[in-house]
Amino acid sequence: MIYLDNSATTRVYPEVVDVMTNVMQKVFGNPSSLHGLGVQAERLVDQARKVVAQVLRSSPQEILFTSGGTESNNIAVKGIAEQYCQRGKHLVTTEIEHASIHEVFRHLENRGWKVTYLPVDSWGRVSPDDVEKALTDETVLVSVMHTNNETGTIQPIREIGKRLKKYPKVFFHVDAIQSFGKIDLIPSQSQIDLLSFSGHKLHGPKGVGGLYIRKNLLLTPLLHGGGQERGLRSGTQNVPGIAGFAKALIMTHEQRLDFLQRTQEWKELLLKKLNSSLSQLKVNGDLQRDGGASYLLNLSFPGLKSEVLVHALEQEQVYVSSKSACSSKVEVSSRVLKAMGLSDQESIGAIRISMGYDTTKEDIEKCAEALIRVIPRLQQVMRVHK
Repeated sequence: MIYLDNSATTRVYPEVVDVMTNVMQKVFGNPSSLHGLGVQAERLVDQARKVVAQVLRSSPQEILFTSGGTESNNIAVKGIAEQYCQRGKHLVTTEIEHASIHEVFRHLENRGWKVTYLPVDSWGRVSPDDVEKALTDETVLVSVMHTNNETGTIQPIREIGKRLKKYPKVFFHVDAIQSFGKIDLIPSQSQIDLLSFSGHKLHGPKGVGGLYIRKNLLLTPLLHGGGQERGLRSGTQNVPGIAGFAKALIMTHEQRLDFLQRTQEWKELLLKKLNSSLSQLKVNGDLQRDGGASYLLNLSFPGLKSEVLVHALEQEQVYVSSKSACSSKVEVSSRVLKAMGLSDQESIGAIRISMGYDTTKEDIEKCAEALIRVIPRLQQVMRVHK
């Protein structure tokens, strides 16, 4: 089996499984309990907070643990909107955000907020000029993802943060779920107030993620209860998940430079093989080394449906996806690719190939061979049925 759907989720490191198993068996106390078992669990959570803070070069007190990326994004956007609604009711984001951001903004629009959805260029990149021009006296939040989950295009976060520094009443949120631990992004260097991350995108467990919240920034919590996580996220912490996440983050971050180098080489190898054998191939997103994530590639095969292609590759034991896993079961054009100017035909015929830390060069070569076998066969079928 060749698994190349790592942007949807990753296979958990064996070492992470060992950590989580040990914690579940031996450190089963509630972190809020006063007795020794509770203190032991609390220490594990605190240690994990320090691990995340070290990667972000922040304070452990600025790290909030959640159930995953969707909750982190919801806390960030809704928390700011509710807390600062008296200051203004205007929000700014882009047309290519993940559903866990896009749908939150749609929800807030229905509740009376005004939202500006900024366009992107053909590479899927937003203009910092457009971000600044969209600001009004009513703007309280700008939310822009770091690395797009469908195309891998990296947004100019540092330049956007530099522009926003001139507007101290506007908060800056970054969804870094697809890049956290792999592509460095330091909040203090990019004027970021809130940054979302998730465990299962970096070979950690599902059901755990977090949010960096700049010191002294106030948020209205989504959940109320026992007041865990400084009152911002009530509920007993997922200690095994948090411990496993910290282990996965350490392993991923330590290997990131080698990972980025080899996946860049493999991406170029895959494209070379495909371009020499296939016609009507379109690459979506920025292929420049600093412009797009090396581990993610979006390809369109006009005339074919991505759903058919995904299942055909599965028969070859190659697992890829069409657009985001959160919306891949809906057979409609990708909102992200449409925003980049692709036609319906190009968008519906797009697949996403994403590599993980356990991907090998042989996997990529076999993926290329499978595509070279499958594509002409499917194109022939389409011609016969026209």
